[in-house]
Amino acid sequence: MEKQARAAAYRQAAEALPARLRREALALPPEEQSRAEELRLRAGRPMTALIEGRELPLGELPVEVGELEQLLEIASHASVHAVLPQLRRGYLTIAGGHRVGLCGTAVLREGEIHALSPLSSADIRVARQVKGACAPVLDRLCPGGVLRDTLILSPPGLGKTTLLRDLIRAVSEGEGCLPRRVALADERGEVAALYGGVPQLEVGRRTDVMEGCPKAAGLMLLLRAMNPQVLAADEITAPEDVQALAQAAGCGVTLLATAHARGREDLGRRGLYRELLDRGLFQNLVTIRRTEGGRAYEVEELR
Repeated sequence: MEKQARAAAYRQAAEALPARLRREALALPPEEQSRAEELRLRAGRPMTALIEGRELPLGELPVEVGELEQLLEIASHASVHAVLPQLRRGYLTIAGGHRVGLCGTAVLREGEIHALSPLSSADIRVARQVKGACAPVLDRLCPGGVLRDTLILSPPGLGKTTLLRDLIRAVSEGEGCLPRRVALADERGEVAALYGGVPQLEVGRRTDVMEGCPKAAGLMLLLRAMNPQVLAADEITAPEDVQALAQAAGCGVTLLATAHARGREDLGRRGLYRELLDRGLFQNLVTIRRTEGGRAYEVEELR
């Protein structure tokens, strides 16, 4: 069933492609569709599918610049001006939560990106919901049924965001723990993937999402406006993010966040992340590691 769902997500993402490229994408065998993570288009080269870290060519004809423009037309429903705020960040979210990343020649106005023209490449990232991803760690993160402050670590591509999303969903739904109001600062739209104001990926019925603004500002706005019991954010990357989390912790909110690191030792070597440890903001540390069978989760109590 999971493979079928993943293949269906791939086919939905492929609907954003122009007709020729869509046919090439859908010619991929179902087994490989279920494993494909991205569709990559580069002008002058054949389209490829990213599968487990390798790019598999789809077809032999090169992608044309006009086809990249058609992709943008389809993804924006022929309303490019309506998605300009997203395009300035280099991507837009489409139905199903799939993300279309764009690259090309930047058109600047007053020092800010106004448009990309002409386009040179695109990346369609296939959004996949992995319900139950948090099952191996949920009991340890929720002693007595209540989520404790938790920081999730891993290098890129090992599923931090997937685990974060499923934890948010479980806590919001009261699945395996007491239900809580969750506020999510989703700066890049990768966790909930709002489309028309509606999350395209399940984050639970008691979750409020702030998308598209810097994490620190989003965290503070959610704290003031939405009365959360759990405050969540993906990829802590700046000192102001740490300050916002520290302020929220002082207000009695449970924290749930992710960071790029291979483990606690790696975390402690970096000034920004060492401050997270020194301030004692988190009680649990979850480290994701790659294994021959997939992924392993290590849970460590910090205090």
